[in-house]
Amino acid sequence: MKKILLSILAAVVVIVLVIVFIWRQQSGYTKVLTAKIARQDLTTVVSGTGQIKPKTYVNLGATAMGRITHLYVKEGDLVKKGQTVATIENVQQEANVANQQAAITAAKTDIAADVAAEKTADANVEKAKADLEQKKLDWEREQALYKAGIEPKSNYDAKKALYDTDVASVNQAKAQLNQAKAQTDSLRGHLQMQVASLRANQNALDLTMAVAPFDGIVTNEPVREGETVVEGIQNTEGSTFMTLADLSVITAEIKVDETDIVNVRLGQSADVTVDALPGKVFKGHVTLVGDQALLRSSGQATSTSTSGTEEAKDFKVVVTIDDPSNELRPGLSTTAKITTAQKPSILALPIQALTMHSSDDDKTSKDSVHASASPVAKSVPVQGVFVVDGKSKLRVRFVPVTTGITGATDIEALSGLKEGDEIVIGPYKTLRGLKDNALVKRDTAKPAAPGGNS
Repeated sequence: MKKILLSILAAVVVIVLVIVFIWRQQSGYTKVLTAKIARQDLTTVVSGTGQIKPKTYVNLGATAMGRITHLYVKEGDLVKKGQTVATIENVQQEANVANQQAAITAAKTDIAADVAAEKTADANVEKAKADLEQKKLDWEREQALYKAGIEPKSNYDAKKALYDTDVASVNQAKAQLNQAKAQTDSLRGHLQMQVASLRANQNALDLTMAVAPFDGIVTNEPVREGETVVEGIQNTEGSTFMTLADLSVITAEIKVDETDIVNVRLGQSADVTVDALPGKVFKGHVTLVGDQALLRSSGQATSTSTSGTEEAKDFKVVVTIDDPSNELRPGLSTTAKITTAQKPSILALPIQALTMHSSDDDKTSKDSVHASASPVAKSVPVQGVFVVDGKSKLRVRFVPVTTGITGATDIEALSGLKEGDEIVIGPYKTLRGLKDNALVKRDTAKPAAPGGNS
């Protein structure tokens, strides 16, 4: 029995000695998670949510007041440019057009009659000129005979009277010709007035018909035949027949947070996903970046908002889908991930490894026991990481790091590190309180954080 107790006591002493030895070996060490710097492809992505919208769409509204007599298409129908899609009652407008067309026809007939009269007057002028030429020759011959004493004075006076009469006849014929021309010009002027009135009446008739401005699809039709519609007046919105959309060019209109908008540029590629089409990704590119901030709560532009409260803001970004599918419909909820930067094979480190460190942090314990009366200015904190050095005893040293583009979990290291360097990536609380030149020990009980090789 005594030997058994001595054996148990010896075993306890050995266990205690082992525990003490291990405790002494580990005293002063800080357990940390580490990872090694490696090269990888890094991509910066900006996300935004919104909805699918056609690039070109229009609400066909009423341009005249009246009852809808015909709706020639329904929601989902394809229409062609220039196709009449709806009409409202237009009896009065059609009557005005018909009346004006008849007036124009009558005016053209009057002009034709006047042109004929003008030609007759012109012929009379030519006839009068011929008669005058003949009378002029007779008068000249009579003058010669009278001067020679061959003809009596009576014949001389008769020839002169005939000549004077034909001169007056020519002038009269010319006056009639001018009158006929003036009458024709007047009728032509009246015809132009009738044509202008016809255009006004035809426009009034056209306003009773809704015509498709481009090839597209009917995406909304809020009215029915027999309903009365009115046109918009000043700031009052009028009735809408339907919405037409050109689905040949589809866009995703999204909102991007104000902190990310500075990185978004025209032409950047984007992956667009639609909630209603899980598993499908549509490729696109940025075609519009809004300059106006929008309040997140109301969507109102900040320039028109009267509220003085500060709140989160977004910016509108439009992504045009390169190869749209027939499954896409306006209004579908969508998410777009825009690639704002991309670099291949660069040094990257986990974002959680970055910390702000000041040289004062390492002197705090020393300065606390040698405090002076005069205050000492603190140095500015520097961004960097803790690099692990040593073999049997591991120590960390703080290395300032300049960073570049940021990925989902990693960030580019521009300076301060090289490939293969082992850095501390956590835990977070340990990393915040870690000092330069501190003894550390790799924590093998926990897996390495994503983004690095532990």
